[in-house]
Amino acid sequence: MRHNNIKEAGSVGVWAEVESQQFNPAISPIVYQICILPVFGKTPDQTIVDTHVEKLEKVLDVYEARLKSSKYLAGDFFSLADLHHFPYTFYFMTTPYASMVNSRPHVKAWWEDISSRPAFKKVAEGMSFGK
Repeated sequence: MRHNNIKEAGSVGVWAEVESQQFNPAISPIVYQICILPVFGKTPDQTIVDTHVEKLEKVLDVYEARLKSSKYLAGDFFSLADLHHFPYTFYFMTTPYASMVNSRPHVKAWWEDISSRPAFKKVAEGMSFGK
């Protein structure tokens, strides 16, 4: 629990669940198709990408609305709810679809904030596929 605050802990739990049940199922197939398959000499399936781009658009709209009222997903504090988004979003931002994040000012600001943290930068140094 975050500083023994049940309300904040609940908010972290809610947004961690949103990430695992809505965000990841939408973003992971895009990352797999565009970032991982080519490493193995496979061609991405654009139909899969398009289907999941549409799903991710809806999820990011919810995130944009949430981030209008708080700096981070669970509130005005950085938490595991934000941290869980790092791996897939990091790779997603290398794709031609990064504009989906960048076109939403609050989502963009959130991503720039969390991805610019020194610990994130250090982890990101080791996150490359076939490079």
